[in-house]
Amino acid sequence: METKTFIVPHDFTEVAENALNHAIATAKPLKAQIYVIHVVSKEKNIKDAEVKLNKLIATKDPDVNLIAKVRVGNIFEDIGDFAAEHHAELIFMGTHGTTGWQHITGSNALKVVTNSNVPFIIVQEKGIKDTGYDDIVVPLDLNKETKQKLAIVANIATYFKSRVHVITPHETDEFLKKKVQANILFANRFFSERGIEVTAKHATTSNFQKEVLKHAVTIDADLIAIMNLNKNSVLGALTSGHEQHIIMNSSQIPTVVINPIDSPYGSSIMFGG
Repeated sequence: METKTFIVPHDFTEVAENALNHAIATAKPLKAQIYVIHVVSKEKNIKDAEVKLNKLIATKDPDVNLIAKVRVGNIFEDIGDFAAEHHAELIFMGTHGTTGWQHITGSNALKVVTNSNVPFIIVQEKGIKDTGYDDIVVPLDLNKETKQKLAIVANIATYFKSRVHVITPHETDEFLKKKVQANILFANRFFSERGIEVTAKHATTSNFQKEVLKHAVTIDADLIAIMNLNKNSVLGALTSGHEQHIIMNSSQIPTVVINPIDSPYGSSIMFGG
């Protein structure tokens, strides 16, 4: 079986360290390897960064293969390039407040995500449970790309034996109501066929972002799965502003962010095989 590869951009801050802990917890049961990457602006900074990164890795779980990599460049482009070069299946990235490594706040985190076809798990300071991601909230809006995230969520849910909680927008138009109902049936069947416990809920107000976060807090969710629809949001209830708020949510629930691609469910075969 081919070794799975995860990536963690690391800038020696606590939030990057937390992202690495999330990656290690996810990688361990899969025997995945993790590239810990630091991006510097000048070649003269490479050596110091390598020493620091290797020292950090030496303190981690010896059962997980961690590989230090330092690159000269720009984080907004290099993370995606590095992921493509190494056929990574998942990127774990910490997001800061208004300060931090090249200011990776909510909006800038989306810029990094947009430059990669690989799904991101974006974390703040909240740690990962020993049992991993037990409860995953999946907002399922009316954008056709939204269904693509179901395959990735199903793969995560299978390994952590997670419960999946689908939430759909509040619609008053009869045609849109029927589309929402069809999406719920699709999601229920998709997860049930894979032996994954699934619940479904309709939002009761038109503020979908608020309803998603409220539901996530109510069930003590460990992960929220969203699409990055910055480029082509038509019927998407979550536009780029909403995505940013969900990534930077005050409850610090980690977010898995997936870029839409031109296929029914997405090309990632993450965790498969």
